[in-house]
Amino acid sequence: MGGRGLREILADAAKGAFPPPDGGVTVVPQPSPREAGVLSFSAHAVVFTDEDPAWVRGVLAAVPGDPLAAPLCPPFLTAFTERTGRVAGSIDLLTVAGRLPGVPPLPLEPVTDREHPRVVRALRYREDVRVFTVDGGVLVLGRGVAGRWEGAIEVGPRARGRGLGRALALSARHLLPEGEWIWAQQAPGNAASVRAFQTAGYRPVGAETLLVAGRP
Repeated sequence: MGGRGLREILADAAKGAFPPPDGGVTVVPQPSPREAGVLSFSAHAVVFTDEDPAWVRGVLAAVPGDPLAAPLCPPFLTAFTERTGRVAGSIDLLTVAGRLPGVPPLPLEPVTDREHPRVVRALRYREDVRVFTVDGGVLVLGRGVAGRWEGAIEVGPRARGRGLGRALALSARHLLPEGEWIWAQQAPGNAASVRAFQTAGYRPVGAETLLVAGRP
């Protein structure tokens, strides 16, 4: 793992090549000043921060209980946020899918209003943000952590239970540049969202929490 940054680790994970399940923790620099956090794979965690790696390892060693769970446990995340002056977001399931050729299965309409609430929120976390709407739903694309393409969807209450979430997640795969992968986070408790992305071909690769400046 030595010498590789978060971008390379994510690129390998998208292809199914993960860090060794050795119970270890890899500490890498932040990809940008905006991005810090923890990415947990099977029996291996990656902490991306500009803090001293020795500090990270010292705090993790003091966390009681299962050391495999320590990087995403409240004691470490609390110390991490206090050290950095950031706020920890939710712990999400992280999934990934490859690009699909052809046009999306939905008649998506691009949103050009940069004051649209979904655009404003997305710009806090991503670059190159594009937002699309369809009757009953919203699709957001942009470049997030370490420059990866990320997708997020929203389905209105009246449109739920009809497969629109899956169709939106699938549509995102058709909007990628050639050779790219798309990442998406889902709250583990949001079973409908988890099912929608997985039926659209997104593979679970780990869990992730991001530390942001101000309210997440």
